[in-house]
Amino acid sequence: MNILTSLYKETVGTEPLEVEELPTAGSNRRYFRLIGEKTLVGVIGTCVEENRAFIQLARHFRSKGLPVPEVVAVTCDETAYLQEDLGDVQLFNAIQKGRATRSFGPDEKEILVKTIRLLPDLQFNGATGLDFNVCYPSAEFDVRSIMWDLNYFKYCFLKATGLEFLEDKLEDDFQTMAEVLMRNQSSTFMYRDFQSRNVMVRDNGEPWFIDFQGGRKGPFYYDVASFLWQAKANFPDSLRQDLIKEYIDSLRRYVPVDEDYFYEQLRHFVLFRTLQVLGAYGFRGYFEKKPHFMQSVPFAIANLRVLLERPYPEYPYLSKLLNELVEMKQFSDELEQRSLTVKVMSFAYKKGIPNDTSGNGGGFVFDCRAVNNPGKYERYKPFTGLDQQVITFLEEDGEILDFLSHAQALVDASVKRYMERGFTNLMVSFGCTGGQHRSVYCAQHIAEHINKEFNVKVELVHREQNIEQTFKPRR
Repeated sequence: MNILTSLYKETVGTEPLEVEELPTAGSNRRYFRLIGEKTLVGVIGTCVEENRAFIQLARHFRSKGLPVPEVVAVTCDETAYLQEDLGDVQLFNAIQKGRATRSFGPDEKEILVKTIRLLPDLQFNGATGLDFNVCYPSAEFDVRSIMWDLNYFKYCFLKATGLEFLEDKLEDDFQTMAEVLMRNQSSTFMYRDFQSRNVMVRDNGEPWFIDFQGGRKGPFYYDVASFLWQAKANFPDSLRQDLIKEYIDSLRRYVPVDEDYFYEQLRHFVLFRTLQVLGAYGFRGYFEKKPHFMQSVPFAIANLRVLLERPYPEYPYLSKLLNELVEMKQFSDELEQRSLTVKVMSFAYKKGIPNDTSGNGGGFVFDCRAVNNPGKYERYKPFTGLDQQVITFLEEDGEILDFLSHAQALVDASVKRYMERGFTNLMVSFGCTGGQHRSVYCAQHIAEHINKEFNVKVELVHREQNIEQTFKPRR
């Protein structure tokens, strides 16, 4: 730390009045805030090449008018430097409420839009006149760097889980993935670790970029995948899609965009980035025993599970392996605890509205008694809403279909938002006079619909019929 106080005195003219060490995450660099006549952030890094990369990139980006910290002073041996203090508010913390609830407010959305729209400026403007040879550890995103990251996943995460695999088949798919990712060569700057922890929000509400020392020349898709699929950012898909549109709109200032191709290519980078991140989590968590990274694993596994819902036929063995991975008990138990379960019940009003054992207050309760009742006819009394005779009566009469369509629209909207916000329980109840015909028909149809449409676990209970059924999510 003495090296920083000396550098501060040389630069400012007086010694700092106070020095406080700042928290770090995965980096081996140490950060200090030096407070005095001027407040600066001091950095000590053991890797001179990495320090040099940040210093030269920051100076180049600054000359382009990009929002990065100014490098104020550097030691002769480049082991330490002073930079502009951007404050304490990371974008990650600025969107904390949205991350927790998956319901992002207007202010949170505004700063996310500003950030994603700035990204093409860094990628294209920042690349203009840049000598990529300053980048560390590699000047360019190429097949070799792709294989480094994929093997990082293989050795630091996959092997640590204990899942057995055939290395030659996996390597074949890795090679195919490298070919797919390299379909697009561009002279743009690839940030590589573009995520909400590496964006600072200043007092004026504007985003500033930090920790870009690992960047290099490479395709712009990578940074979009890195930012929008950051494991603990917890973006709902609707917000993610809105931000992609904002990015594409900003990107068009620099290049024409074929949206169909953009989305198709992006999903390969999302898969690749997810594997790379799991490798990093495995190394930092399993080997370096840093709990922050292990806590992020379930979020990355959840992202991976969603990605695999749409097949990747280009990588048959890798896809098979990843599907086995997300179903491993150590991950599936955690995911199930965090996944939505919808409980659907039919009941008789004369026996009371069902209790909600989840403690959430009961959810939806729909009254089916206004619908024409087959129970008033002797020939339907022996049957329930599960029997074809009653089903035919209700559907030919038609009232039940109109009633159910309105109920379904309300339930669908809530299920979607519950999933986006990470809620784990929703209850939907249908009541009629005896809990035998109309309520049973409605509950059965809604349960089957929710499971098919949203692929979530549905627990169905026909209370008065003593019938229970569980619809499990498709894997």
